[in-house]
Amino acid sequence: MIDTNFNDTFLRACKGESHDHVPVWYMRQAGRSQPEYRELKKKYSLFEITHDPELCAYVTKLPVDQYNNDAAILYKDIMTPLPAIGVEVDIKSGIGPVIDNPIQSMLDVERLGEIQPEEDVPYVLETIKLLRKQLSVPLISFGGAPFTLASYMIEGGPSKNYNNTKAFMYAQPEAWHLLMDKLGKMTITYVKAQIAAGAQAIQIFDSWVGTLNVADYRTYVKPVMNKIFAALKEEDVPLIMFGVGASHLINEWNDLPLDVVGLDWRISIQEARNAGVKKTVQGNLDPAILLAPWNVIEERTKAILDQGMQTPNFIFNLGHGVFPEVKPDTLRKLTAFVHQYTNTK
Repeated sequence: MIDTNFNDTFLRACKGESHDHVPVWYMRQAGRSQPEYRELKKKYSLFEITHDPELCAYVTKLPVDQYNNDAAILYKDIMTPLPAIGVEVDIKSGIGPVIDNPIQSMLDVERLGEIQPEEDVPYVLETIKLLRKQLSVPLISFGGAPFTLASYMIEGGPSKNYNNTKAFMYAQPEAWHLLMDKLGKMTITYVKAQIAAGAQAIQIFDSWVGTLNVADYRTYVKPVMNKIFAALKEEDVPLIMFGVGASHLINEWNDLPLDVVGLDWRISIQEARNAGVKKTVQGNLDPAILLAPWNVIEERTKAILDQGMQTPNFIFNLGHGVFPEVKPDTLRKLTAFVHQYTNTK
């Protein structure tokens, strides 16, 4: 039986199928900019929220209810699966993920274990199952890409230049490729379990891969990304790729067996198309624009929509995550504007 209340606009755009309006969702739409979430954070840590399916489902669904977005994205962190393979992660306020025992050698890589999602992250799977009963829009879940996960594991936390990561990659190529292989297998297993639980689309975040040039990406990263997307393609759900400052890699992503290329704000939709990207594109309003007056937001959004609407395979999003300072009313107004401006009924 078809659910006539279900809004599948996002899924149709991922596949390049016709739809009534450009779908909208925002990276980091669940969380930091919402007063309800900030109230929750006074009582609960990120760890506690993500380990409580009812609470996590509430946080995930909140922006959909508030903004009328066309997709939800599961509230969790890309570091979630790492403890299962033997990497202890502490999310420190104002810093981000911190790892006290960074990877330094082949022996460290060899010690890494394997994930058993049903045993190691049952709360993630339960949250997905719960949300599928509650949502009338598609649920996106996600995983971190091996390079970005490795950068945290080697640096011990966030980095500005990823010197230690690159040094490890260049100086210990065998250990690096083993690390990519292990993280790639973990990502496939973890994501497939999320799809089995009910996730309807998957975004792979390679947040910091833009630090590599094209030649190094092809040598050290692309092979594992090809394995990941080839394995996930079997699951028949839309697959999205996103990185920051990685416009020079979009043709490498376009070659991969994925469905949607996510763009940050450094490249326009038209430039990506002109460069040869034929897949669905997602993006790409600079999140800082959301702090500008409404006339500026509207003008910049129109420019993106006018380019994106030239083909049916376009999804409106930001070029990175929502800032904590952004007002919920701004996101509500922006979603309504995109829906109204692109409505073809």
